[in-house]
Amino acid sequence: MAGRILTKSILDSIRVPIGFQTAAFHGRSRIGSREIVGHGMNGQANYQDRIDYPMPSIRFREDTADVKALREKEKGDWRKLTVEEKKTLYRASFCQTFAEFNAPDSDWKHSLGWAIFFCSLSLWIYMGMKMFVLGPLPETFDDAHQKAQLKRMLDIKVDPVDGLSSKWDYENKRWK
Repeated sequence: MAGRILTKSILDSIRVPIGFQTAAFHGRSRIGSREIVGHGMNGQANYQDRIDYPMPSIRFREDTADVKALREKEKGDWRKLTVEEKKTLYRASFCQTFAEFNAPDSDWKHSLGWAIFFCSLSLWIYMGMKMFVLGPLPETFDDAHQKAQLKRMLDIKVDPVDGLSSKWDYENKRWK
């Protein structure tokens, strides 16, 4: 009982106008006079066109006089509505159709362009480093030095069990 009195006294001490309480509770400060029509994606009053949550929690547009009249007409027989009236009602509730928000966009072109730009930039940096920063290759990288090094490794029998020397036939002087 003491908890109830404490809670009631705290609530009584906060003096917020009644209209503001409901506006803040329903998020009316953000959504204006748009109608809340469902739970939506996460229970908050927001609008998103999504495939996994096809029914947003609020309508896309605020109701005008024309849309209110169409909503009253909508409560009757739908066959009496024209195609234009149905489209108007749809566009008042939703921003895009499924075909529109599932349509491919050109974002991949921007991503590909940036990827090609960075690849070319890295090639230019490599060429600049090769020309201006790095020196010439050591002389041991030419063909004659590499053949001499291979012959020396075979002569001293480097790694004879499962390495380079194990693949050389010493009797016939050729690779196994």
